[in-house]
Amino acid sequence: MSTVIEARGLKRNFDEVEAVRGVDLTIESGEIYGFLGPNGAGKSTVVKMLTTLLAPSGGTAKIFGMDVVDAAEDIRLRIGAALQDASLDDKQSGREILELQGALYGLTSKETKTRIDELSTLIEMDAIDRWIGTYSGGMKRRLDLAASLMHNPDLLFLDEPTTGLDPTSRSRVWEEVRALNQQFGTTIFLTTQYLEEADELADRVGIISAGEIAGEGTPEELKRSVGSDVLQVRLSSDAGEAIAALHQVDGVEKVEQGPRALLVSVSNGAATVSPVAVALDAIGASVEELTLRTPTLDDVFLELTGDRIEVSA
Repeated sequence: MSTVIEARGLKRNFDEVEAVRGVDLTIESGEIYGFLGPNGAGKSTVVKMLTTLLAPSGGTAKIFGMDVVDAAEDIRLRIGAALQDASLDDKQSGREILELQGALYGLTSKETKTRIDELSTLIEMDAIDRWIGTYSGGMKRRLDLAASLMHNPDLLFLDEPTTGLDPTSRSRVWEEVRALNQQFGTTIFLTTQYLEEADELADRVGIISAGEIAGEGTPEELKRSVGSDVLQVRLSSDAGEAIAALHQVDGVEKVEQGPRALLVSVSNGAATVSPVAVALDAIGASVEELTLRTPTLDDVFLELTGDRIEVSA
């Protein structure tokens, strides 16, 4: 495999604000790389630098071995990008947008028509000749993705492609991302604030927090790094006494107050469920729910950053 993206000490400042603070990245050909973090973490700023839309304040970044500052035009010919805000003219039709994109990349009329046919699973073909102003949010996102693919890019940047979409539209975008990668070997750099999206799609995940990489690995590696099963304990009584009691149970490693339940990290979940239930019963705790689950990327994010991702609409 060859290296497609290589960034070393990548930084970006906006006046006195350090938006990106020395990011290192190495992404190989054919990977789906998930860039996971909350709003304001620096994800979109990194994407704008890698797509040559924003000059770095420090460090270096290379795409296909070409510097993002010195070889910006050559890089743009080989990449596609569907950024957060779809730049679509409401007074154009979907077909006009795609034909314009094809013309900008030097495709002939025949090549453009063929490419639109190839992208028909992504585009709402029965609406392709309607004005974009009549499209739903999901239709606009899929059209924007199709436009970024018109020239068959070797590397595709997707900046939060499913934010605000309904579950059906989100699922369709996921299917297309997988197909692009599996059928055509397209390398994909996917930023997301959705833990499930990163877990479902990414070969490797980089977690960014406050402009810095907090952790990186495959989803399974990251989840194993947490090392513990988790018991979720939902109480209708005060949690303070319960937390103290749970700390006394053998096998309990950590107890945290989550947004909706106590999160009890245990070394062996199956063996610890019963002692936990007994300890809570002994203090008269009112337990509404007691469930066991394996670690998730949410647990990883909490472990690495001390916080949880709050997804915006």
